[in-house]
Amino acid sequence: MGPQKRPEHRYDQATDAKDLLDMIGKDVHDQVKNDADNYKSQLKGNLSEARFENEPNGQQTENDPCKLDYTKRLNGNNNRHPCTNLKGNANEERFSDTLGGQCTNKKIKGNKYIDRKDVGACAPYRRLHLCDYNLEKMGTTKSKARHDLLLDVCYAAKEEGASLKNYHAQHQLTNKDSASQLCTVLARSFADIGDIVRGRDIFRGNDEEKKQRKKLENNLKTIFKKIYDNLKDSTLQDKYKDEKDRNYYQLREDWWALNRDQVWKALTCNADDSNRYFRQTCNDNESLSHAIHKCRCKDKNFINETDQVPTYFDYVPQYLRWFEEWAEDFCRKRKHKLQNAIKKMSLQ
Repeated sequence: MGPQKRPEHRYDQATDAKDLLDMIGKDVHDQVKNDADNYKSQLKGNLSEARFENEPNGQQTENDPCKLDYTKRLNGNNNRHPCTNLKGNANEERFSDTLGGQCTNKKIKGNKYIDRKDVGACAPYRRLHLCDYNLEKMGTTKSKARHDLLLDVCYAAKEEGASLKNYHAQHQLTNKDSASQLCTVLARSFADIGDIVRGRDIFRGNDEEKKQRKKLENNLKTIFKKIYDNLKDSTLQDKYKDEKDRNYYQLREDWWALNRDQVWKALTCNADDSNRYFRQTCNDNESLSHAIHKCRCKDKNFINETDQVPTYFDYVPQYLRWFEEWAEDFCRKRKHKLQNAIKKMSLQ
């Protein structure tokens, strides 16, 4: 379908919960982005400025996250591969229900135990093995912190996208009626990565995973302290200095708003040319269209890619996104059971 005239933004026009959440997320994003744009010169990362470890001086990276040789970042050490799990395996199965949903109050921040029942959010199967291990041990200098962080987040996103494409294709073989297109699945992980970067991820996991999550969060706090220390504008330093525990939440929020476009490009490096996002969000000259090429937006002539990210799930609370993801899976399974029941009754 070609571009359509941009309608007035009305939530009652949403076709389902997923559509509504994305619409709300866009409104939140627009407010955050408008504010963050004022600090672009000091917070926007540039991949061509990022430094690999123990490499000679001079430019070492390209500015395209899909063309970077990320192995140089690790000095050939596969122990920092983003998808590495607690057992050291970098090929963790995705969408598997062998562990069940992670719902207990000990594994999800904010959950409660009431009347002998765990109450709150449940981490979906996709989320149990997110590729972010490299972020736990990344290092950087103060002057390159915003660029180096972008490099490692893009590395995690690229491998997450490759992992999801592989296992999503396998999942679709046995679940052909699943409503989740690849772009939607990528958008959900994109939002989870955004929550991790901004320090508001609620997934904790088991005891060993909690230790790793703590290590990851502490390292991110260290990285953002370096970004803060390198700010040239005293007004900007004052904007972020009021946080007593030095989590740098507002700084992290603005950094993500200004760099999320590169992370989305990295996440979709391995998407197929025909993959498209479920909702018309790409806009140019007051028109709306689908992201129909590798889940990315194109200009009004549908030739060149733009820097617009088609999804706004990363501005929707994590527990709400997870509820919607679970609901989609529940409805699919319920449909199967209903069809099987009808089939059995017809044979009687």
